[in-house]
Amino acid sequence: MIRIGLLGAGTMGAVHASAYAGMPDVEVVGVFARTLDRARRVAEICKSEPVDDARSLIGRPDVDAIDVCLPSALHPEFVVSALDQGKHVFCETPMALEMDRAQEMRAAARKAKRLLQVGLLMRSVGAYEHVKASTLSGEHGHLVTLSTWRLGSYLHPDAPGRKAHYSDPAIELMTFDFDVLLWLMGRPARLAATGGGDVTALLDYADGRHATVTASGLMPPGSPFTVGFRALFERAVFTLQTIFVGTVPDSTFTVATTSTPPTEVPIAGRNPYDAELRRFIDCIDGTADPAFLDADRAIEALDLSLATQRALAGGQSVTL
Repeated sequence: MIRIGLLGAGTMGAVHASAYAGMPDVEVVGVFARTLDRARRVAEICKSEPVDDARSLIGRPDVDAIDVCLPSALHPEFVVSALDQGKHVFCETPMALEMDRAQEMRAAARKAKRLLQVGLLMRSVGAYEHVKASTLSGEHGHLVTLSTWRLGSYLHPDAPGRKAHYSDPAIELMTFDFDVLLWLMGRPARLAATGGGDVTALLDYADGRHATVTASGLMPPGSPFTVGFRALFERAVFTLQTIFVGTVPDSTFTVATTSTPPTEVPIAGRNPYDAELRRFIDCIDGTADPAFLDADRAIEALDLSLATQRALAGGQSVTL
């Protein structure tokens, strides 16, 4: 039995609590929030104890791992504390807001000889997995270009419950898609960027390939959170559009080839949060490869997010 301490009782904490509740070999022994009422709402999902003292939960000798679902700026403090206490750690994306803090987290994991896994969620989403498999098989030729978008309203002045504790889109949103880009296409050579709360990064590769990554926090509040991509191969194009309305995302995933019009691609209905947290538990047990969600991957994606910030600040492209 793997025993988890869950830090965070917001939406993501509830998602993680639900995932763990479905694992017979996992027990969530405590859920932390700043108030016991908030902690209790999520603790009920996984039949756990609500706590309002994160340090005491991290220090419990019966806890094997800590899952960090706190605001991004707080990740380094609690991740390092948990690692120093000898716990394995799962940390939500973005891993950190500054490179030196991310490297500090990784160093703490290496020193403690404990796992530090990061929620690079898109790697566990069926449509992204399908495109990854297509790049490896070569059935449609080479992947020529990738365009991604992640559009929200959290920075809009009229957004209800505006979430000011979230960072700017270059880190809070684009990090997910920069990881996808690195996973599918490798590291680009140059990056240019334009925008502010609505940002587009243009990435060039030495071999002539290119990609665009767009993220916005300024969509009008009536516009639902939307995520998608267009992956253009030599002989096919995959397109994903996911709209989050209510609790169930509405996704359309199609492929068009040189001989067929856009056709829906069947994808197994798997919860990606369940998949990545199951992998985390299996890594603790030694039955899965930790490299897939390792801190190294998150740091590589964060590096592109920070390069986007530098390109925006300097008004010119940067060499990677």
